[in-house]
Amino acid sequence: MAESVLGSLQPEVGIGAPDTGRSFSIVPLASLPVVAVFLGGLVVAIATNTYWAIDFFHVVGGGIWTALDLFLGFVLGPILGGLSVPARTEFTKRFMPKMVVIMPTIVVATLAAGFQLARHLGFLSMSHTHHSWVVASMIVVGIMGVVALGLLEPANIAVLVELRKPRPDGLVIQKLMKRFIYTAGITGAMQVVTLIIMTRLATL
Repeated sequence: MAESVLGSLQPEVGIGAPDTGRSFSIVPLASLPVVAVFLGGLVVAIATNTYWAIDFFHVVGGGIWTALDLFLGFVLGPILGGLSVPARTEFTKRFMPKMVVIMPTIVVATLAAGFQLARHLGFLSMSHTHHSWVVASMIVVGIMGVVALGLLEPANIAVLVELRKPRPDGLVIQKLMKRFIYTAGITGAMQVVTLIIMTRLATL
């Protein structure tokens, strides 16, 4: 899939357009207060061990994370493949900064609230009947977290840094975007596995 998406992203991206990247911010500062409020609410929920609040952050974070991964991997990729290079570059400058803020926030919220929820319900005890399902879920989600924060996010930031240069290197952008699409596809597939585990766990 990534090959079809990125096949037309040639080295000419940014060449001949010295001002390509200096009109946008890598981190959208206006969104930081919203992130602070959201993470602050997460801290309060965990500190007070409020079941509803913990479940809220886990479900909301997990739902957004799942939707984004599936969208990036299986919907946005083919759409980008049909855009011209200038249109794809313009879209990247507008979309990627938002992902810089969104992805770490929802990953942290989902993992932290999920662990606290499992502890609250006693799922971490090896004697619990649901323990094996919870462990399987933690393994899958843990791998997705590493991929999202260790591969997807650095590739995202690196693309934006390159686009801000007076003369962006199209080869570098092509390589980074390929990594971004591949990792989004991988996490999208793993999200399907997570949905299977979670729905099974909810009906045991």
